[in-house]
Amino acid sequence: MDEVSVRGVDRRRLLGWGGLAAAAGVAAAGAQMVGARPGHTESAPTDPIPPDTQPGGAYDRYVAKLAADGKFSGVVLLSHQGRTVLCRSYGMADKNTGIRNHEGIAFSLGSAGKPFEAVAILQLAQQGKLRLSDTVGTHLKGYATDIAEKVTLHHMLTATGGMDAPDLDLQRVFNSREDVHEYYEQWSRQARLVVPPGSGDQGHTDGAGAGITMLALIVEAVTGQTYWDYVQEHIFGRCEMTGSAFYTRPQWLTDRHIAHPYMTLADGSQVDAIRNLDKSSPNPQMLGKNPGRAFIDAPGDGGFATARDLARFGHALGDGTVLERPWADVFTAANSPHGPASFGTYGPVAKIVGDQWVWSRGGGNPGVGANWSIYPYTDWVGVILSNIDGVPLQEMVGREMQAITGVSPGGEGGGGGGGG
Repeated sequence: MDEVSVRGVDRRRLLGWGGLAAAAGVAAAGAQMVGARPGHTESAPTDPIPPDTQPGGAYDRYVAKLAADGKFSGVVLLSHQGRTVLCRSYGMADKNTGIRNHEGIAFSLGSAGKPFEAVAILQLAQQGKLRLSDTVGTHLKGYATDIAEKVTLHHMLTATGGMDAPDLDLQRVFNSREDVHEYYEQWSRQARLVVPPGSGDQGHTDGAGAGITMLALIVEAVTGQTYWDYVQEHIFGRCEMTGSAFYTRPQWLTDRHIAHPYMTLADGSQVDAIRNLDKSSPNPQMLGKNPGRAFIDAPGDGGFATARDLARFGHALGDGTVLERPWADVFTAANSPHGPASFGTYGPVAKIVGDQWVWSRGGGNPGVGANWSIYPYTDWVGVILSNIDGVPLQEMVGREMQAITGVSPGGEGGGGGGGG
């Protein structure tokens, strides 16, 4: 690669994710590689705003059409270098009280909230309070001997712990934080090792879920805080995510700033899942689920956030707010292939879209759809939050990527950002 190409790639990467301070530091550090003068920095280029991302552009029109057809209720947001380029809200947050969705409404995240756990683990590793090579038994007691001695934090962060666990009781209605915590702690202790740790992305969904619980319990063992309180203070607090929290079911029912999940039943009708705990989703991918039955999301999972808060989180990952730059790189490092241009990381799914990385994480539950995407080379963040079933989330993520990168959804690396 010639000098101009190297300098162009480095500047794009660092100005896009980490800002001018990072660019200045790397310009000096990279001087020997590219022949630049030590201490010399160039002014940041002004990135043009793609027309398709702007109000009235192709992405805006696409989402408006979905909403008009009854296929989207929620909020979409596009943010560039910390500034909102597009924010649109559609549908009702609570039909019962007539509250509409808007940018200040918090939505349930489902699996889109799991990366907060990875950030928490890496914060503690950054501080030297644990190591990614630590085994479960380094911090926790009461687990099977082979799990305690062989399964590491790295294995659990990459869903390669090789564990299986009993099916979760999807019909159980929890009534307190303590009830939820005790259930998941005891459930995770029933996990058993079924294949060697580290032997690939083994696909044991409940076993991987047990690993997620174990990681949250390790955060608690190391810090002396509940997982929920730790994330609230050290991630939401640091990022000024003032509308984000691990809300409880009573808050979900009464707080006017939380979107209710509207679940589609077998007869095609929609019900507020929070107000109908006796009803379950007929969707084969979510069969038997109702998110309202969880008094609070399981340790290591879920949470609620507004679109603007997720944009803040996305930009904060690149400026040292929640993780020092090397540890932020660990968070997003590709570690296992999912497809020709898609890779697993400790947090989001990493995709190569055109000539750049995109980091995305999606989540879903009955009446819940969420996705956030970070475009580190150009410092964009895209957020999609919804509160009805039937939203074409993967397609929406592809259209968002096309608007920002210019690469069509069917092109290299296009598509969604993971779910669950």
